[in-house]
Amino acid sequence: MRLGAGTFAAFCVAIEVLGVALFLRGFFPAPVRSSSETEHPAEPPAPEPAAGANSNWTKLPPPLFSKVVIMLIDALRDDFVFGSKGVKFMPYTTYLVEKGASHSFVAEAKPPTVTMPRIKALMTGGLPGFVDVIRNLNSPAVREDNVLRRAKAAGKRIIFYGDDTWVKLFPKHFVEYDGTTSFFVSDYTEEKKTRLPTLLVLCGDHGMSETGGHGASSPEEVNTPLLLISSAFERKPGDVRRPARVQQTDLAPTLAIGLGLPIPKHSVGCLLFPVVQGTALREQLRFLHLNAVQLSKLLRENVPSYEKEPGFEQFRMSERLHGNWIRLYLEENNSEVLFNLGSKVRRQYLDALRTLSLSLSRQVTQYDIYSMVVGTVVVLEVLALLLLSIPQALGSKAELDVPLWSPVSSLLFYLLLLVLLAVHVTVCTSAESSCYFCSLPWLAAGGVMMLVSALLCAVLSALAKASVGVQHLRENPGHSNSRWSDVELLIFVGTVGHAVSLGASSFVEEEHQTWYFLVNTLCLALCYEAYRTCFLGADGEPPCCRHTEGGCDSTAPVGDGKASCDVLELSQAHRSPASLDGPQGRDRWLVLASPWLTLTCCRLLRALNTTGVQGAHRPGLGHWLASADHRAALSVLAALSLLVVFALVQSRCSRASKVAMALGLLGVYCYRAAIGSVLFPWQQENKDISKGIVEARFVYVFVLGILFTGTKDLLKSQVTAAASRVRAGGLWEIHSGLVLLAALLSRPHNLPVLVSSLAVQAVMAKFIWKPLRHEATDVTVMHYWFGQAFFYFQGNSNNMATVDISAGFVGLGTYVAFPAALLTLFATYMGPVLWASHLLNFLSSEAGSRSALSRACFCYALVCSLPACAYIILVTSLRYHLFIWSVFSPKLLYEGTHLLVTAAVCVLFTAMDQTHRKP
Repeated sequence: MRLGAGTFAAFCVAIEVLGVALFLRGFFPAPVRSSSETEHPAEPPAPEPAAGANSNWTKLPPPLFSKVVIMLIDALRDDFVFGSKGVKFMPYTTYLVEKGASHSFVAEAKPPTVTMPRIKALMTGGLPGFVDVIRNLNSPAVREDNVLRRAKAAGKRIIFYGDDTWVKLFPKHFVEYDGTTSFFVSDYTEEKKTRLPTLLVLCGDHGMSETGGHGASSPEEVNTPLLLISSAFERKPGDVRRPARVQQTDLAPTLAIGLGLPIPKHSVGCLLFPVVQGTALREQLRFLHLNAVQLSKLLRENVPSYEKEPGFEQFRMSERLHGNWIRLYLEENNSEVLFNLGSKVRRQYLDALRTLSLSLSRQVTQYDIYSMVVGTVVVLEVLALLLLSIPQALGSKAELDVPLWSPVSSLLFYLLLLVLLAVHVTVCTSAESSCYFCSLPWLAAGGVMMLVSALLCAVLSALAKASVGVQHLRENPGHSNSRWSDVELLIFVGTVGHAVSLGASSFVEEEHQTWYFLVNTLCLALCYEAYRTCFLGADGEPPCCRHTEGGCDSTAPVGDGKASCDVLELSQAHRSPASLDGPQGRDRWLVLASPWLTLTCCRLLRALNTTGVQGAHRPGLGHWLASADHRAALSVLAALSLLVVFALVQSRCSRASKVAMALGLLGVYCYRAAIGSVLFPWQQENKDISKGIVEARFVYVFVLGILFTGTKDLLKSQVTAAASRVRAGGLWEIHSGLVLLAALLSRPHNLPVLVSSLAVQAVMAKFIWKPLRHEATDVTVMHYWFGQAFFYFQGNSNNMATVDISAGFVGLGTYVAFPAALLTLFATYMGPVLWASHLLNFLSSEAGSRSALSRACFCYALVCSLPACAYIILVTSLRYHLFIWSVFSPKLLYEGTHLLVTAAVCVLFTAMDQTHRKP
């Protein structure tokens, strides 16, 4: 069966997305869990240890506090309370820290530092999975055992006011609540007298970076204050303490002990001992013993060789010493020996708790290797199939012979399938830990195994064909007499070099520098090529192939004495200006100036947003513009940017779309003015500020109208005589609608990035790609490079903190999962999406090659698949690296999401290619 290269690439990327999803499910491990049922928490507590005597304490200790009030402040950083900023902005809290009845700590929040996983950690005491960051805005109910569930089971009344994330995580737990969405918050006050002792907990779910974002693992994002205030705490005059460093998960067992509740079963936290330091020694040891029993039980259920763990050995020793102390205590021995032994037991318990907690926390790095291996095999097979298909896919017809039935009907396929099924049964029956792939239904697992077998057979078939082709080239060496141009060599080296560079943590953190370097080098190479083409003249050598309007004509017979175009070497290095009929007169200078203009534009954009780790602390021009003191300057810049956007887009739009675009861009400015980002000349600062819902929806109407007009033209092109012109107009209408949506979702200081993107697209298309007649594959890779560079020009990075979540709420009165996720995805990847859209428009407007879109789709899929596949292999080999969770894991999520965007782009390219192929 013959398939177009674009259709084949779209299928390959879809399969690759499946493989990456399976790999991600195995890479991000399930959190530590208790095997006991959480629905029946009323199991008896562990009795007090006794050696040779019967202890009379077999119940839970009585509560230390009658009530607990938790005040959690979003993104509260530790230096906001304990540093100089606390003295200035929170003076009373600072007084309580220094002299009041309180205990203060710096609680470390594990990445990802976003709200939902941190709330789960505070209440369950467990370590949520890293992948919970994806579900941050659509929080499912917590199934793990937690403090609130224990309190409800004990008959306590729980009242809540604040972010409705809590209501989603803990439904039916509150007898009274008022949940609000984070982006639509109103102030309220409550005062009510309570009887003492009451515990007030002041804490943050996570911190924030210097730029205001969060989600990563910088010290500013993971260090949060934890302040416990109660009249039960006594402090002597002059007793000044430095906040101790603890884990955020330590709050759950502390609250459970303080309220007289069982500790949540999944908690890996340690009791904050200063809270119970004022109680009697026997009570202290009882609290510590309950915590140690809970952690040791969790260790037994999650670590097969738990007896060899140092923490378990320390716990057993502490328990024996505790039993001896209880025996002496029940004998009413109040001597100094009893006190000294009790102090020793207390130290032993504290050491055992820290070691047990550390051992359990390490279980987060227990990967699901089997699921990872299966996903990696699928991704590698797809990449190998794409690489082996290059000769046919990038040929003149851009079609491939895809044997659908021969691999499936071959004996090798069935042998491989039987072997893989046997391996699957063996792994799943002998695995000591849980495995996601083993938990799938047999029909689904068998389908994946059939896919793996079929892909391997297809790879072997393509490899055999490639071997025949190589042998043919050896026998006929005259067929490969062309060579790569400088630009093509740069494209190849840069693409492969970028994929290899992802193996170093520094290159991942500063990946934007790689793309800036590649784009700048590309501009210099294009400048050199433009100079040679426009000014050096013919070099006297014959062209490597006959060029048509659409590129290389490789239809000449192989043996007719004429040089043919090698599809593996899409070079135009030997072409001369005479053969290309290159630009003349003033156009030559415009062609030569275009790369320098692009280079200058890219250099200026680097100063707008600082990103990465090394430069994130340095405020960029965008930070200066976004400050309240420079709102007037930002307003002028935003207005000018919107005018330039209209000027760059409107030229190819229909009359109705021009009006819609103008009104839509005006609505964009009105929306930003409504929420207070920019000002109208007659508007006073901080006056008439609203949510801007009406203005944003006004823009959405025009976005949908322009997209509808473009879609209508595309459908019309299937039945009209002037199909090419109507189709090109429809594609540009859709591109214009995406530009309007990007303008709405972009922050005002980022509008120059959108303007620069459109300007560079126009300059490169008119003065570089058309006059120099670059191949469709070269143009595709250049679009991909510029799309990646503009992704970072927006201020994005491989850090979760730079994701602009607020874009998902533009025009929404309440949180709605699907549109919020879609808007956030587009706002994050608007750079690559707009450049892919422009690539589709550019190639569709060139009528010389009917297969350009198909080759471009294949090339786009290949350059996107290469770094994703390479990164999966590198992450697998570096899974125990020091920075695996702080650096490599966020990048892995970005790669998976980018591959999903690539799949959507390939589907669109394939659809347009099919319309082009119709007469």
